[in-house]
Amino acid sequence: MTLKLGVPSKGRLMEKTFDWFGERGVTLSRTGSEREYAGAVEGVSGVELVLLSAGEIPRELSAGRIHLGVTGIDLIREKLSGWEQRVEELAPLGFGHADLIIAVPDFWVDVRTLDDLDAAASMFRTRNSFRLRIATKYHRLIREYLQQNGVADYQLVDSQGATEGTVKNETAEAVADITSTGETLRANHLRLLDDGPVLKSQATLLRSKTAEMNDVERTDLARLLETLALD
Repeated sequence: MTLKLGVPSKGRLMEKTFDWFGERGVTLSRTGSEREYAGAVEGVSGVELVLLSAGEIPRELSAGRIHLGVTGIDLIREKLSGWEQRVEELAPLGFGHADLIIAVPDFWVDVRTLDDLDAAASMFRTRNSFRLRIATKYHRLIREYLQQNGVADYQLVDSQGATEGTVKNETAEAVADITSTGETLRANHLRLLDDGPVLKSQATLLRSKTAEMNDVERTDLARLLETLALD
């Protein structure tokens, strides 16, 4: 058996992850064609590279099918119930920064805070036959956040892409989404609430708490963490 390290399979997250490990003496690389999800590890023994989508890595860590993984902390907390019992954060990697935010239309001039949003949602339900809709793909995180802050009379509607356009398309009244610069929100005439982000996320190296390891794999893990200066 070998220690399995799951990293994003494409794009800037993959490139930045390769760079981060390379700067610490561990070379990660793709092998084969662009369509093949195969990789290699040099600089440390006993480690197998597994290329996955960033969204798959939380599930594979939780199931114990990989020992280590790199993904956004937003995906970990959204996809894994009781994530603290399933994974351990080893190190933030300093890239992939994004904030999970709630945004409302610019013309809602009186809605600046969560308290304002709660009042607006109550008024919206009184005036309409349905609750105020918030478009998001982060249902767990947003529901928990709004409950903790006393916001009621809303409903979450699923959006897996172009979330910022749902207000203009009249399929939602507000949005909750990941943003790094806010430019897309501003282009769609949306404004962040003054309370700040729901969650500040970045790419993070994580260890599975459920993956079984024998003595050899524990030794390989210790050697890898020592090489990465994380021991």
